[in-house]
Amino acid sequence: MNYHDLFEKKTRDEHILSDFRVASRQKLQCPKVAYLGPVATFTHLAALRRFGSSVQYLPEVSIKGVFEAVNRASADYGVVPIENSIEGVVSYTLDMLVESKLKIASEIMLGVSHNLLSESGQKPAIKQIYSHPHAAAQCRIWLEQNMRGIPVLDAASTASAAELAARELTSAAIASELAATVYGLRFVERGIEDYRDNYTRFFVISKSFSFRTGWDKTSIMFVIKDRPGALCNILMPFKKAKINLIKIESRPSRRKAWEYIFFVDIAGHSEDGVVKRAIKEIKQNCLYLKILGSYPSGKYSERTQIGA
Repeated sequence: MNYHDLFEKKTRDEHILSDFRVASRQKLQCPKVAYLGPVATFTHLAALRRFGSSVQYLPEVSIKGVFEAVNRASADYGVVPIENSIEGVVSYTLDMLVESKLKIASEIMLGVSHNLLSESGQKPAIKQIYSHPHAAAQCRIWLEQNMRGIPVLDAASTASAAELAARELTSAAIASELAATVYGLRFVERGIEDYRDNYTRFFVISKSFSFRTGWDKTSIMFVIKDRPGALCNILMPFKKAKINLIKIESRPSRRKAWEYIFFVDIAGHSEDGVVKRAIKEIKQNCLYLKILGSYPSGKYSERTQIGA
């Protein structure tokens, strides 16, 4: 990382942290951050990456629980996974963004490295492996080549998998290096993910929008009429305004057969004039449009592994 990138990252992180530091002074208490737990999940690692050790962390058992904690003000911020570079989007997070009034305040890009852990650290002793389905999917090739015939059982999270493996001598878990430390497990094999360029993207959610930084993204969702060329026409204002379309995803609306909700990430902040005008034009031709948040881009985040 060169000096310019390092300076931008430091400046960005200072901006991101400033709003909850203000909240801390106002409330005269340590800011609270809810995350998809338990301790030592990759979501926990992402939260540590963004907020450091100066906040109070609240592990939740589900993504819905994280949203509810922030919504009822038990937490000032929440951290939830949104997509993996290999396995794709976390659908439940998208569904919660549709239902919730909370906003995306920031994003975190975390380099993910999976490890096979057990109490003994001996491969021949393993009779079953616990894993979150996404983690197992990211290690599919390695498991087929090295653990053929060993059943992989679903766990609620990689940390939960490690916790289960710590109780059973013949069990192993796919989890982080931090999980090995927290749950007292040994490494059977490090770095078993099938692709080294493996990142997971997380959202920081809160009750308010983030201010402009100059390197922002905006996420929106909308519903359009089902007719030929509808999606192409809806996106045309972005093309005319030369706004970069970073990502587009669709989900069934669940309200009407074959009606879809589209999720779009664009470059720029919703308060930027060109972005504001484009969204206004698009909204006129949508059945429904919602701005999910404008937030600093996480593209400068370097690959790290915390806590081992």
